[in-house]
Amino acid sequence: MKNIMFIAPPAAGKGTQAELVVEKYHIPHISTGDILREISKEDSELGNYVFETLASGKLVKDEITYQLIEERLKKKDCQNGFIIDGFPRNINQAIEYDKILNKLGYKIGYVISIKMEEKTLEKRITGRRICEDCHSIFNINDPSSAPQVESVCDNCGGKLYQRNDDNLESFQTRYQMYLEKTAPIVQHYQQQNVLYEVNGEDTVENVFKQIDKIIQEN
Repeated sequence: MKNIMFIAPPAAGKGTQAELVVEKYHIPHISTGDILREISKEDSELGNYVFETLASGKLVKDEITYQLIEERLKKKDCQNGFIIDGFPRNINQAIEYDKILNKLGYKIGYVISIKMEEKTLEKRITGRRICEDCHSIFNINDPSSAPQVESVCDNCGGKLYQRNDDNLESFQTRYQMYLEKTAPIVQHYQQQNVLYEVNGEDTVENVFKQIDKIIQEN
């Protein structure tokens, strides 16, 4: 069983690396951000609450997140391992997550921390654009990944959009929350000898090589 958790600041590439691991190991990728963004599209009290919370750069109530995660981990496709990213974000969530895993009979597995500088993250998040149709990701602040035509996907011709929370003010709020609340959980998992660090400043391919080496050798 390969249970993998990613700990990283916003726009550090958790989702990209998770997809590369999924491609090689064929285990489900559970992104709390994706789950919440889907719910935010619903015309309901919960959907409106999640939409407004995400747009402001704040965090959804823990009780809602716990319920969503436990329900997802109960599905059969998680029995041989899974990737979870975007959670936990603070020590209380980490403790609750450990309880959920214990309740379901799962081990913590590998906790992988992706390290990056704030300025690099800022450029990534404010320049990120996503295709509405094929979900390809581009970045207008990076010539190597900018679309050839502004607002048009190179791959399928679909319209590119900017997520509600991909703005400078939201990023600064989220990054400070990360430093204050999420970073301390590193010690929690260090004490359990399940924490591994990788250099996120490198290329996508080289970051994945670091992660794959951890999975293969431990």
